[in-house]
Amino acid sequence: MLDDSHKRKSLGRGLGALLGGDMDFMTSENAVHAAGEKNVSLADLSPSPYQPRLDFDREALEALSQSVREKGVLQPLLVRERENGKYEIIAGERRFRAASMAGLTEVPVIVKSMDDKEVLEVALVENLLRENLSAIEEAEGLQRLIDEFSHTQEALSQIIGKSRSHIANTLRLLSLPASVRQMIRDGVLTAGQARPLVGLPEAEALAKKIAERGLNARQAEALAARAKLPETEKRTAEKDGDLEEISSFMTRNLGLKVKISAGRGGGGKVVLQYANPADLDKIIDILRQKSTLTNDTRPEFAAEAAD
Repeated sequence: MLDDSHKRKSLGRGLGALLGGDMDFMTSENAVHAAGEKNVSLADLSPSPYQPRLDFDREALEALSQSVREKGVLQPLLVRERENGKYEIIAGERRFRAASMAGLTEVPVIVKSMDDKEVLEVALVENLLRENLSAIEEAEGLQRLIDEFSHTQEALSQIIGKSRSHIANTLRLLSLPASVRQMIRDGVLTAGQARPLVGLPEAEALAKKIAERGLNARQAEALAARAKLPETEKRTAEKDGDLEEISSFMTRNLGLKVKISAGRGGGGKVVLQYANPADLDKIIDILRQKSTLTNDTRPEFAAEAAD
């Protein structure tokens, strides 16, 4: 995950590439003022209709507004002039909202002459660098930059500061069924859990199974791998996978390492591993709760029974 400093540098580099260096001031944490900067009343600013971001996290905005209240707006908004002395926000709507929440009446801006297509391009790039962006939102933004602005994956890698493999893997998520994409958007599945499902006919059913069972990314990969096997091998793999899930479930609930192995004829064995006497006592306590232990032969149990 990129830290805040990396995000600021990536955003400055990315928008600078689009705007011919006019955003270089954003690459420095301490550079508050920039050439052509001026203060504009909040009443004269309006969000861009080309803003792809529809939801702004209230909690994050409140945290930013507190910072703005204490330190002011450290990075000017990028705007373009409209009619009657009004301005449209190209980049920085989050700062605009935070400034309004903080009770400010004006904010620093830099005015840039841009057409609608350029505004959309900048908005898409800025949106890709924001916090809490779902993998599907990121993929959709990347795809629009490719389709509408002819960017290559390599160029996008340079613009947003992420590896080409990350971009390629993120774009692959768009080939998932709509219902699975919505699960990612809603936070029900992570990109790591969903990525192994790309290209599988039963992706929707597997996605539901991953969510219902709470499988992690590694377990989701194993589930997807089993789905690709021939039917005879699949049955064996599914059985092994079920045992692994049961082992994980027991490990989580017992607080002990549990290993289950299948034997012949439908049998097998369950091994509870303990690391110290306290773990052993935990096993005994569990057995006490689940059984009457009337036939237990351990001396301490016999003594307790006699008491």
